Amino acid sequence: MAISPIPVDQRVIDIDSRRFASIEKALVELITNADDSYARMERAGAPASGQIRVQYERHQAGAVLMVSDQAEGMPFAQARFILTYGGAHSPLARGEGGGRGYFGRGLKQAIYGLGYGWIETIHAGRYARIELFRGENGGYLYDDGDGDRPVREKDRTRLGIADNGTKVTIVIENAQTSISHYRSVVQAVANNVYLRDVLRRRQVELLHMQRGKAVERSGVVQYQEPPATLLLGPEQAGHFVHEQQTYPFTLTLKRALDVELASRGDERTNGLVILSGTAVLDCQLFEYENQVGTEYLFGTVNCPALIDKLGQGVAIISDEREGLNHKEPFVQAFSRAVSAMIAPCVLAEREKLKHLEHASASGRTSHMIEHLLERMNRAAIQDLGISLPPPETDVAAVERPAALRFTTPFYYRKPNHPFHVSLLIDPGQLAEDEVLQFAYALPDSLHLVAAPAELPVSALNDRQRIEWTVVGDTTGSRGEISVRAGSHWAWCEMVVAEHASGHSHGVSAHAVKHRPPRDHGERMFIGYEFRHLDNELDRAVYSRAERTILINTAAPTVQLYVDGRGHFRDSARLLLAELFMDVISDELARCALEKSGRQGDAEAFHRAKLDIIRRYGSEIHLSFLNA
Repeated sequence: MAISPIPVDQRVIDIDSRRFASIEKALVELITNADDSYARMERAGAPASGQIRVQYERHQAGAVLMVSDQAEGMPFAQARFILTYGGAHSPLARGEGGGRGYFGRGLKQAIYGLGYGWIETIHAGRYARIELFRGENGGYLYDDGDGDRPVREKDRTRLGIADNGTKVTIVIENAQTSISHYRSVVQAVANNVYLRDVLRRRQVELLHMQRGKAVERSGVVQYQEPPATLLLGPEQAGHFVHEQQTYPFTLTLKRALDVELASRGDERTNGLVILSGTAVLDCQLFEYENQVGTEYLFGTVNCPALIDKLGQGVAIISDEREGLNHKEPFVQAFSRAVSAMIAPCVLAEREKLKHLEHASASGRTSHMIEHLLERMNRAAIQDLGISLPPPETDVAAVERPAALRFTTPFYYRKPNHPFHVSLLIDPGQLAEDEVLQFAYALPDSLHLVAAPAELPVSALNDRQRIEWTVVGDTTGSRGEISVRAGSHWAWCEMVVAEHASGHSHGVSAHAVKHRPPRDHGERMFIGYEFRHLDNELDRAVYSRAERTILINTAAPTVQLYVDGRGHFRDSARLLLAELFMDVISDELARCALEKSGRQGDAEAFHRAKLDIIRRYGSEIHLSFLNA
């Protein structure tokens, strides 16, 4: 067959492609796929080079990402089979034991979420190419080229594959994707939690491409572990019991030597990396997650049973494919055992932190306060009926799409192959006397059929689209089109590449809309801030204009617990609880009296404040004590 829809519910692909659409997630999926293929070769006794090459070509409005290996390659039937969907079709579910990434749901999401792309693979002397793209009506399609063919020497030269292997190319045209600089991509690969184990056993290299040529090479990428002392292990044996069966694991725990560790995100350095076979499932500290005494702790825990249970259909991983599922009893038993094993080290760290002059819990504190303020916002609205007026905002205007926008900001197309560039227009947002001004920055090798310099809005006659037919003669050609009308502006970039897709593509999967800002209209407490209030009496106050709790760094009792960077020390929890309880109860009582028309009644205010403290005081204190 030639062009066909992806064999799965199109709505499911749409939801998942939005969830997994980032350069970093795409790299995790593609690099771990290559590692899995090498691992299968090694298990079969075949020689494996372990080379994984990432090529990254950054443009102003998009990028091209290519990942290639020298591993097994795929027969044509297998290459088509991977387009089927979900965990039931992953290697793990087929009993191969090495499924990782997003467990059968990552490659397609990486391509569709970022834009479009193609898979090229060589296996047993045969070459196959499958393109994945979106149709004019937004459908998720693929073109299998009507089958494979004998490989040619120029295929091997172009792909850099001497024997068998696979290369995946993704054209990043999603306007909502951050187009990282090359060195940021290198750093993201080097530090990613899910790639550290791969980097130890494979030769991963990144190339910075410009106009199809490498201008910079990273060398073999390695994760640099922070200097540390060993607390447990290496590979100290442990076990846990579930349903009367014992399961082993090994644990290595280290303490960083006064190096600040990152506690969140895929580049997290604090926490235990959870390994199972070759799969990295999570990075966390189990029952001690975000607890005092863990700020400098990191290491690994390896439990083979986790991936085995996952292959048996046990919900070891969360539905979002973002870590362990702590609702699963098997995971709970594992978590309790690991937590008990690291507990003495965490408690020892807590004792030391009490004596450290600059110990800080600012990251954890900020996260905890955010949850507290959300809880008190709900209490104000739901329990006390206090509703502040929303700010004056033209919500209808900010929800509408931009008045001028290209269907994609980045066109990456073949030479000598005509393609359409489409500008979408919302005439309702343009004044009738405005004029569309067109500007072109084109080399002689890029040709536009009809290139107007200007067009009055009144001449649109309700047209909502302008199209150009473009042909590029020469590989590496690059051009731009920009359009202005009053304060409105749109811009796109066009690049001609030898092996780009020959298909015309529909509207970008993630058309940009100007979303309304988060509405703080009814929220009394948007956040908190350290601020010098030029007096020593007020320890904390509420700013009605900003809807923010201000902690006065000029107050002597506050200064005792704030370091030079403005972070509260861990020992300041009770002070925080006292400050927030006083400010929140004060403002809620004041608003309650204003609502009842009794503002100025001091006795009623005092009673209302005490009542609020009785209702919410314990909850406020506990939220700080449990941080």
